[in-house]
Amino acid sequence: MVTRAIIYFSFILSFLFISCSPKHSEIVLAELGGSELKMGEFEEAYIKNAGGLDQAKTDSLSKLKNFLDLYVNFKMKLRDAQVRGYENDSELMNELYDYKKKVGVTFILEKNIVEPGVQDLYNRRKWELRVSHIMIRPDSAGEEAARLKTAAILDSIKKGSSFDELAKRNSQDYYSAPLGGDIFYVTSGLLPVEFEDACYRTAAGKVYPEVVKTRFGYHIIKVTEKRERVPKIKASHILVDFNNADGEMDTITAKATIDSVKMMLSSGADFAQLAAQYSEDPGSKDKGGDLGFFERRMMVKEFDEAAFNLKVGEVSDVVKSNFGYHIIKLTEKASLPSLDEERENLKKIYKQTRYQDQYDKLVDSLRNKYSYKVNALSYSLFVEKSDSVKVGDESPKLEEINDTPLYTYANQTVKTSDFWQKMGASQDFVNRIVTSDLLRNAIKKISGEDLLEQEALNLEKTNASFASLMEDYKNGIFIFKLQEDEIWNNISIDSVKLYDFYQNTKEKYVWPDRVSFSEIFTRKDSLAQAYLAQLNSGANFDTLASKFTERPGFKEKAGKFDLVDAK
Repeated sequence: MVTRAIIYFSFILSFLFISCSPKHSEIVLAELGGSELKMGEFEEAYIKNAGGLDQAKTDSLSKLKNFLDLYVNFKMKLRDAQVRGYENDSELMNELYDYKKKVGVTFILEKNIVEPGVQDLYNRRKWELRVSHIMIRPDSAGEEAARLKTAAILDSIKKGSSFDELAKRNSQDYYSAPLGGDIFYVTSGLLPVEFEDACYRTAAGKVYPEVVKTRFGYHIIKVTEKRERVPKIKASHILVDFNNADGEMDTITAKATIDSVKMMLSSGADFAQLAAQYSEDPGSKDKGGDLGFFERRMMVKEFDEAAFNLKVGEVSDVVKSNFGYHIIKLTEKASLPSLDEERENLKKIYKQTRYQDQYDKLVDSLRNKYSYKVNALSYSLFVEKSDSVKVGDESPKLEEINDTPLYTYANQTVKTSDFWQKMGASQDFVNRIVTSDLLRNAIKKISGEDLLEQEALNLEKTNASFASLMEDYKNGIFIFKLQEDEIWNNISIDSVKLYDFYQNTKEKYVWPDRVSFSEIFTRKDSLAQAYLAQLNSGANFDTLASKFTERPGFKEKAGKFDLVDAK
């Protein structure tokens, strides 16, 4: 119970969040059964609840008083839980232990891998690079021969030979080879990790000094340009097709037409009006040539390069592509989204490209930290005894080595029987026939999970944020247990009383009259009359609604509304 009231409460709280002295934080606000609630703890709890120090500073005195009442009540409940010995309750402690492992692993992966990886990806994607490469595939000549050939070409470049010419003669990327190896503009998240890392380590105009290996082959990489990235642009265009009205190629007439349009624009004519009159792009001409927003590499290369080099409001010269002749006007450039806006998208990119590699490196560091070691003899026996057994099945041969230690870490031993259980509980392995490759992969994966859980169990000692998270969870399960013991377990369920209560109060829980209906919505009376005429002639209402209703989101539902109160 609270044994001492708060003294001069208004006076004390008037200095809240102002003084940082040890004396200030040691002010006792309440005594609770031998323990004290001090100002420092109260401030920390209030700031956390308010959503930050700035918000806490603006809150009224009444809010502070209300929170103090709630917090003292909360502390009293925790004191009661302590007196009841909840910290010695094996069921609660097992729940806390399991939660610590599960949440701790997620915390470690987020803080050590995902968050830094997303930040690095975001920083890299502020830039785009124009890159060329020479690629030699190992599939024809073999790995070593391909590597040596690539190294010899790189040596020639270092001695002054033309990168472009060597790319045209040697590169086995048959799309970029005729272009001197040019693969156009790229940004982080689009390329194999090894290739991308080399690109971002190379200055514009330079060749990366080493041969780079990816799953596609061996590469020599040159960065020709580095520029700030514009994520997407909005542009309009006027297109004149090479083909005439008869479908015959007539580039002379097409060029004459586009040149005349360009002259009219130079004389001040309206771009949108000329697009409507002259453009032969049926998808944009009726919108003044507007193409909407598009990202880099979404358009053909010639169009893309011209459009992304324009300033807002600027009109390009005539641009030739496979589609015909274009004149392009840039109407808007999008700004880079903030990290918070882009975070979920970047997480997806990161997990598809870099996550597994970084995960493996983290686990390898834990193998060293916790002295992980596989028992070679036990492993050989396990391979022998489990060969061709289905994971999850019982096996007399495996039972012979149940107690054999398979691997150790952090003074813990995982026996073959323990490991077989873990394999059977894993969706990656259950019901699969054991081979040496499967077993090797299973040991790598499952031992990695064990090591991460071991790190999670030690995390409270090294990470204050995680320690605070675990303290909050522990307090939560203690208070839930207290309420369960004091309230829910003491309520007797009497079916007769419940029925009587229902009979006496059921009129309070009756829905008003409700209806479900469908509509075909249009803003034009003429269309409404036309739809009504079709319905009167026997047309199906749902079919018409699916085709013609104009209310957003209701075509897919055939115009149907859920139950609503009748009015």
